[in-house]
Amino acid sequence: MRSEAPPDRVYRLAADSSTWPDWSPVVRYERERAGNASGVGEVRVFENKGRKALTREEVVELTPNRRVGYVLLSGLSIRDYQAFIDLAPDGDGTAIHWHSSFEPGRRGTGWLYRLVLRAVIARYARGLAAHAATGN
Repeated sequence: MRSEAPPDRVYRLAADSSTWPDWSPVVRYERERAGNASGVGEVRVFENKGRKALTREEVVELTPNRRVGYVLLSGLSIRDYQAFIDLAPDGDGTAIHWHSSFEPGRRGTGWLYRLVLRAVIARYARGLAAHAATGN
């Protein structure tokens, strides 16, 4: 995924959980616990469009203009979920590589979660790229 926006603008949106409802399928954000001065350790709760279950995540890495990392605490039937949004300068814009890993909660379901999460992450990345490019 690529955004016409510079890395600092893309990072600002990805790192600030309160902006996610502006550019993603998240319809409601709540901060359950604040992070440290840089934001690492924040526990956030998201309500996503079309899902009844809330997801709880903890921000585990914030490297300015380069990387946002988080882990899933609850909300999906998977274990050890971690995701990273890696950013790199790409001409006047930013290359966005959003990727995740997990263990299935139940045997035989990994393929389905991989398929769904791949589509969901792509939707989030497209929203982030487009919104950052608007200058917001």
